[in-house]
Amino acid sequence: MQAAPTNNVIGKPFVQLNSVDSTNNYAMGRVQKGLAKHGEAYFAWEQTKGKGQREKQWLSARGENIILSVVLDTSAFFLHKQFFLSMAAALSARDLFNKYTTNKALIKWPNDIYYGDRKAGGILIENVIHGDQWRFAVVGFGVNINQTLFDASLKNATSLKQVTGESYDVVRLSEELCSIMQQRFLQLQNGEQQSILAEYNSALYRKQAVTKFKARSRIFSATVNYVDENGRLFIGGAAEESFEFGEVEWLPD
Repeated sequence: MQAAPTNNVIGKPFVQLNSVDSTNNYAMGRVQKGLAKHGEAYFAWEQTKGKGQREKQWLSARGENIILSVVLDTSAFFLHKQFFLSMAAALSARDLFNKYTTNKALIKWPNDIYYGDRKAGGILIENVIHGDQWRFAVVGFGVNINQTLFDASLKNATSLKQVTGESYDVVRLSEELCSIMQQRFLQLQNGEQQSILAEYNSALYRKQAVTKFKARSRIFSATVNYVDENGRLFIGGAAEESFEFGEVEWLPD
């Protein structure tokens, strides 16, 4: 990966939106109109059509959580190394959560934030690619902060407040997340990809634990081993298998 030629800092400007369908949609709209600059951050007090991975909806109570998208200039990064940005973003959200807890937050492959066996956050990255050039990435963060009552469909959700019993300023924490992401982005610029990969794997949820999976119609148990730089999950023992995101589903024990 090469260094991205930009002097802009992530989180500058930091724009608060009262209500928006999706912060990722808002940021991507600015990118597509040629208005966006590297580092722009968009925080929403309310998101009416929040997006999660694989076209799932991200549900969040108004004003209680981090709903944030940042615009990143990725034009000097190699297109085939996209997963390094995903790891950097996941580590950033994990770092923020751990700053206020007992350092036990982990990353469930590919980029969900878990505390214990409960989901505390997720990340959605959408890219602008022209030919073989990776022009921009919009990184959307959803991190549960003060919410304590969740939709019935979210059976394993948790929040920072549920973990610590404290309430937090979600805007200030969103600004902190931008600062942490800035440091992670600098690691990528400085060629520290292997350090990012090592940290990601050290924070991998259920690493070395036997876990139940479903791949197509096959249900099986296997040990979680590691994730490689291309984002493939390696599981199993002597007969190790690897999966791309979407090819295998985690099942509850």
